[in-house]
Amino acid sequence: MADAAVEFLLENLKQLLLHHVDLIKDAKNQLEKLENDLRLFKAFLRDSVKKRRKDQTLRELVRQIQSVVYEAEDVIDLFVTRAAENKNRNIFFRAQPNRGQINEQVDSVCRKIKDIYGDKSRVDIAFLNVDEGDPPEQIEAPILRKDNVVGFEDEAETLMGYLAEKTEQLDVISIIGMPGLGKTTLAGKIFHDPEIQYQFPVRIWIYVSQDFTKKDVFLSILKEFTRITEDISRKSDQELASLVASFLASGKFLLVMDDVWTAADWDKLLIALPKGNKNGKVLITSRQEEVGRYTNRFRDPHRLRFLTLEESWLLLRLEVFGKPESPPELEFEGREIAERCSGLPLAIVIIGGILVKKFSASAEMRAMKRAWGKVAASFNTYLHYDPEERMDKIVSLSYEKLPSHLRECFLYVGMFPEDFEIPVWKLIRMWIAEGLIQRRDNISLEETAESYLDDLINRNLVRADKLKADGRVKTCRVHDLLRDFCRIEAGNERENFFQEIKISSDGGFQPPVSEGNKYRRLCIHSNVSRFLTEKPRGPSVRSFVCFSKDEFPIESEYISAIPEGFKLLRVLEAKPIKFTKLPSELYRLLHLRYIVLAFNSTSAVLPAAFSKLFNIQTLIVDTTSRTLDIKVDILNMIQLRHFKTNASASLCKTGKSSRGGEQIQTLGTISPESCSEEVFGKARNLKKLGIRGKLTWLLENKKGSFDSLGKLGNLEKLKLINDIILCSEAERQLHGLPPAYKFPTQLRSLTLCDTSLDWGHMSILGSLDKLEVLKLKDKAFWGETWEATAGGFRHLEVLHIGRTNLENWIASNHHFPRLKRLELKNCENLREVPIQLADIPNFQLLDLHRSNHAAASAKRIEGRKRRHEDQQPGNARRFKLSVFPPDE
Repeated sequence: MADAAVEFLLENLKQLLLHHVDLIKDAKNQLEKLENDLRLFKAFLRDSVKKRRKDQTLRELVRQIQSVVYEAEDVIDLFVTRAAENKNRNIFFRAQPNRGQINEQVDSVCRKIKDIYGDKSRVDIAFLNVDEGDPPEQIEAPILRKDNVVGFEDEAETLMGYLAEKTEQLDVISIIGMPGLGKTTLAGKIFHDPEIQYQFPVRIWIYVSQDFTKKDVFLSILKEFTRITEDISRKSDQELASLVASFLASGKFLLVMDDVWTAADWDKLLIALPKGNKNGKVLITSRQEEVGRYTNRFRDPHRLRFLTLEESWLLLRLEVFGKPESPPELEFEGREIAERCSGLPLAIVIIGGILVKKFSASAEMRAMKRAWGKVAASFNTYLHYDPEERMDKIVSLSYEKLPSHLRECFLYVGMFPEDFEIPVWKLIRMWIAEGLIQRRDNISLEETAESYLDDLINRNLVRADKLKADGRVKTCRVHDLLRDFCRIEAGNERENFFQEIKISSDGGFQPPVSEGNKYRRLCIHSNVSRFLTEKPRGPSVRSFVCFSKDEFPIESEYISAIPEGFKLLRVLEAKPIKFTKLPSELYRLLHLRYIVLAFNSTSAVLPAAFSKLFNIQTLIVDTTSRTLDIKVDILNMIQLRHFKTNASASLCKTGKSSRGGEQIQTLGTISPESCSEEVFGKARNLKKLGIRGKLTWLLENKKGSFDSLGKLGNLEKLKLINDIILCSEAERQLHGLPPAYKFPTQLRSLTLCDTSLDWGHMSILGSLDKLEVLKLKDKAFWGETWEATAGGFRHLEVLHIGRTNLENWIASNHHFPRLKRLELKNCENLREVPIQLADIPNFQLLDLHRSNHAAASAKRIEGRKRRHEDQQPGNARRFKLSVFPPDE
């Protein structure tokens, strides 16, 4: 943990000394001295990686180093903040903060560094050798395991029997069990079972959790039936409940409500469920048996059992080896470990995450037996605990086995709410902003952070939830029990990593608002507006994270509560807080690296004053306005790497003296008018670009605006959204696309939305040499017939077609030789999917959503793929067909 902190502080000092020496000129000599001392720390930490894992003295020394680094950060950052405030206060009299004070504080930190580094009685520095450290870790792709459902076969059969029963009213089935027993896994097995998919045309999964809101649950159900407009979002809970009930009033449906905590919670949700629909089934999971009995007094809750020893050993083998077989030499230790997990599936999965790191087909068996034996022996200290307490100890054991660079990254996921679907893009940028990611040679911070997440997934501490089209993880989740561990571990005095603010039983905040000076990070996910009215203070707080499910406008008198209370923030995640205007105090948060803001206004403006935030790396703006007027020259923000908004952003003209732009990787969505040679000449290293607005200006402009995109040699992902208000269909239709040679040469993913192009122009997209993902959304192409042409789409792996009037699609396997996934959404007129697509060797998934006229042809493709697979030796990939709603 200290490794990343030292590296982060060194980078900050470098940026200050290079670019902002005017703010630190009175302390320049002391900071240069501090930088030299920190390099001693860096060398020591690098050279001691391996030995400190086994040496308690070294581990304590590393904790002291981290504490000193945090102290140095606070001293320097506070000095810079005050210097900037004084510089702007009066242009005639720019008094600097007390020079003697900063010099004295920096000297104090340097003395502590010398004390730690020079105390030979605690550690002999001479014996540390860089060659004995661990070699640089290779980036591993995540092991995307399917949930192994060992021991659930009989449980699933029983519950599916309940779902098949006929009743006289809405039927509720409950799965009850302690955390870690596999309630969610079992419910998921049932939810995705082909027979259940066939029986229930409508299947909806809702995460309820402890801090749910009725509105959020009702909207989650409604989005399965209709598009969530602003009018729907503004409805009251009662109105939304009535709307849900109307959609569920008839027809067969299965609604899974995962993690219902209390009977009172069930009562809040019951108002949206149609009791009279005897074809409806609700499956709930809960830790409390009384919840199951309360929801259905005619049937006992289904209490989940513990796994037997044989089932435990089988599950452990599947987790570690990916198959039921294992080396016979490891059976004794493996069975011993499986037995000591007390039949808890989650415990076995987590231990499997440890063991998989200690198994290699090329490793010496004696060494592996010794490593597995140590894991088994580590159970001895807590065999007397009951299963629930033992589960906590197993999580703790897994945490202790983590490499130091992963511990804080794992704890950080505990800052997200319970059962939250965590966007990986967001998580990675927050990690980077907090300085939790260490630099690697020739590898970007983003790639390194992604490898950290993959490692946590491989260790079964984080679960991959949704995947991107290219197979990488898009969203992830953390089991409630693991999140609780993160929250408790992060809040203890030793770690002091983050603190979650919650309402206590007496109605006050816990911990009290007055104790904000103790913490480095705060997260609060409910009662946020009330919290801000108490004007909290946190002089050392570096993250303020709010993922409240309720959005609210902030009152004018409290609009400055966050920047005034937390002056050293690096991360501000405040999307639920709707600003009508930004407080001037916000621009004093000079250390911000990641910020998410939300505007609640008809016209949104990003002021020029944003240029004062010279450390910003990630800037995300959410607004109810269709446009965003950017007054600040974001290309002159030298640290900015990612800019995202949901509006059409108009960039201001860049100054000739702009120093930035080269480091920007993400830019979107910007207006077509902002796409100039000047902009892309500076932002020439862009990897992701989104353009939203009147695309005819971009594609048909004689000034050659689209030509400037062709100069983006690193651009991999492009999104083009045709957004024109109150236009006729003819006005919305684009007349064509530029020739293929004008597109960026490295383009791998292209999304078109609402462009109404003729299918004849698809041949241009087919000529893009490296295109792997093509998404055609909301009338991107329009016309009744698409006849594919030969020679195109040589590398296309994912094709998504949504909302079109296409009826006839003429194509064969030769037109899409590498296609893996085909997604057809709201293609209601499409008569059939070309049958020859079944002959594509790597074709793995065909997903039809409200495109049921093509369902018969999709089933013929499935049958043909099955016959192909049956003829393949070994473990051939299994083709998957998904049709919603199922063809009855």
